Amino acid sequence: MAPIGADVTPTELDAAGGAQPLALTGFNPTNLISDDVFYDGNAMSAAQIQQFLDQKIGACSNGQCINVLSASISSRAAVISQRTGNLVCNAIQGGTMRVAELIYRAQVACGISAKAILVTLQKEQGLVTSRAPSDRNLRAAMGQACPDTAPCDPAFAGIGPQIVSGTTQLKTYRAGAFSRQPGIHFIGYHPNTGCGGTSLDLSNYATTALYNYTPYQPNAAALNAGYGLGDGCSSYGNRNFYNYYTDWFGSTQGGNPFGNIELIESVPGSFRVRGWAIDPNTTAPIEVHVYAGANGYPTVANINRPDVGQAYPASGSQHGFDVRIPAQAGTLNVCIYAINTGPGTNVLLGCAPRTGMTGSPFGSFEAAASAEGGVAVSGWAIDPDLAGPSEVHVYVGAAGKALRADIARPDVAAAYPAYGAGHGFRATIPASVGTYQVCAYAINVGAGATSNLGCRSVTVAGPVDPGRAPLGNFEALTVAGNVATATGWALDPDTGGAIKVQLNVAGAITEYVADKARPDVGAAYPQHGVNHGFAGTVTLPTGQSQVCAFAVNSGSGGNTALGCRTANVAEVDRGRDPIGFFESLSVSGNVATASGWALDPDTSSSIAVHLYINGSGKEIIASRARPDIGAAYPATGPNHGFSEQFTLPTGTSNVCAYGINSGRGSNPFLGCRSVTVAAATAPPPPAADQGRAPLGFFESIVPTAGGAAITGWALDPDTTAPIEVHVYVGASGWPFVADRIRPDVGAAYRMGDNHGFSATVPLGPGTHRVCAYAINSGAGANPLIGCREVSIP
Repeated sequence: MAPIGADVTPTELDAAGGAQPLALTGFNPTNLISDDVFYDGNAMSAAQIQQFLDQKIGACSNGQCINVLSASISSRAAVISQRTGNLVCNAIQGGTMRVAELIYRAQVACGISAKAILVTLQKEQGLVTSRAPSDRNLRAAMGQACPDTAPCDPAFAGIGPQIVSGTTQLKTYRAGAFSRQPGIHFIGYHPNTGCGGTSLDLSNYATTALYNYTPYQPNAAALNAGYGLGDGCSSYGNRNFYNYYTDWFGSTQGGNPFGNIELIESVPGSFRVRGWAIDPNTTAPIEVHVYAGANGYPTVANINRPDVGQAYPASGSQHGFDVRIPAQAGTLNVCIYAINTGPGTNVLLGCAPRTGMTGSPFGSFEAAASAEGGVAVSGWAIDPDLAGPSEVHVYVGAAGKALRADIARPDVAAAYPAYGAGHGFRATIPASVGTYQVCAYAINVGAGATSNLGCRSVTVAGPVDPGRAPLGNFEALTVAGNVATATGWALDPDTGGAIKVQLNVAGAITEYVADKARPDVGAAYPQHGVNHGFAGTVTLPTGQSQVCAFAVNSGSGGNTALGCRTANVAEVDRGRDPIGFFESLSVSGNVATASGWALDPDTSSSIAVHLYINGSGKEIIASRARPDIGAAYPATGPNHGFSEQFTLPTGTSNVCAYGINSGRGSNPFLGCRSVTVAAATAPPPPAADQGRAPLGFFESIVPTAGGAAITGWALDPDTTAPIEVHVYVGASGWPFVADRIRPDVGAAYRMGDNHGFSATVPLGPGTHRVCAYAINSGAGANPLIGCREVSIP
């Protein structure tokens, strides 16, 4: 660094055509220049530098002005910091060239703005405006290796070495963690320590680089003098740097965002990028856009990064990002841009080619062989979009089974280390005797498609059946009403599988599988497992019945009688009267709906209700599901509701309801209601069908005699007329018309009230998934309005 006297003095400035003294404005000693402005390796082109020098110097008086001077330098390899191992400057190609070209090469190699280099040449020796620079000015052009207390080092003398070594030194302060770094430091006013100084919280690397290069700050006298002379304790190097930069190039704070990319990696299903970004115009987090090829994904750099906040205290610490974007097949550039806020432009922080870990799953169907009870299969599968296990579906003939490929396979992990070991599968698929085509499919997640891992032909051989008779015990028979429950256990010593048990009541046979857990049986017969208990129900007639149980042989040999037990079912009619309530009578047009409930406390069966409409009788059965009634009268069950539609004449009609006793007793009156039907008016012309999809809701499903009772509503917004609802159980379907009165639906959609449905779907015993679709009255789709499960005893 040049001594104080070697920095450009006010007298030298005036001689070079400098500005007149004027007090500084906007000078901040803790932030002389922003990092993004100072470390801008693309600030000016060689042509722009030459044009700037020609403009500032004009006609040269002695042939040594730097706008006409050529400089010679030797080629230099890249400079690596011995302290940190970081790159300081890239290689520079030597030769003889104009000074503007040399400044440009130093800028690009070291990432130091040509504007900062030009300002340093001016503040040190006035070379940017001098029309007759001396040899001494050129030897110490940037003040490099010119300390305040000793002569300049002759090894660095000359315009070429000064520009190359001076620019390298400015970059070394940051890349090599040399001397001062951002933070609090005492900065003196003058080499004379008696002049004092202050502690400054230096906010960035560029500012600390300038204080490392010229280790003094201007005192009040120097600042008040502008470009002029202060007092005996004044220094001018950093003041003049600020003055020249702002006069020539504008604000030292720039406006473009800046940041650092710390990680760009390919992970299963994603590209992951991590780093930080700051816009000097705001302390708020800014957007970062990540591009994988042509596909962009925005994110916000708002993760707390105390290290960034420490380096750039004026900007705060909420500027980190760590984001994953969807992977794409092939190798493509992953680029990250810091998005500008306010003055400036978006900045590319960096790019790197990465190969996407995505696509169709792969693996190996290694084995398929006959095993007891079916086919044993094994192999492994990886979906490149998943770090964890994926699904494999194995088909034995037409029967499929979903497996989770999560068994540890160290060999797979060794071949594909990014995915780990948990990708193996192994299972036995149940199958009867016969020859099967066994195929395994790796199920795709994300990009790609499901993959066929292979097929194998496997013959499942039948076990040798010694023909031994089954074992078991008919342990208990309990009766509730007219339903008897038989419990016990049964097994065939020739197989570990569950066998069937038959319950015989007067020749009527009901079969159940003895597959319930019985740990006591498993302990007595450990080779056969624990799943051999049974609990089957049969409906008994009134009076005495004998229930007999038989264990059914799984192969050759006869069945085993497990015993018989006697049960009595009494029909008790206590002569109590029915109870109920005629809840509502609604009308839509000339169609009325009577709703309510009725039950006979002497039976759980549904009873009849007689409706009298203007004196004319009509019998209905109160068998609709009413869970609220079932909760209130649990002994009789829920199936005691009624909802009946009928046509009424114009005018006022009276409707009365009576509950009909199932046995002894009277038929109580449930209530009367009146309703008025207005004279019919011509309907409005139909609106055009706009092709809108129907709306609706599958509200409930409950078991009932012969199947399950379903309720809900559906309408087509293109018509007020009722539409069809199709109900499916597997491949079996039933059509119904949603024309029941639903005032709530009418009030909500103003499409009329006749859009409810309430029907019974015929179902056998077992668990069923029931789905309902609203059928469009014209153009448009038939949407699913719900699926529900129901268990029929």
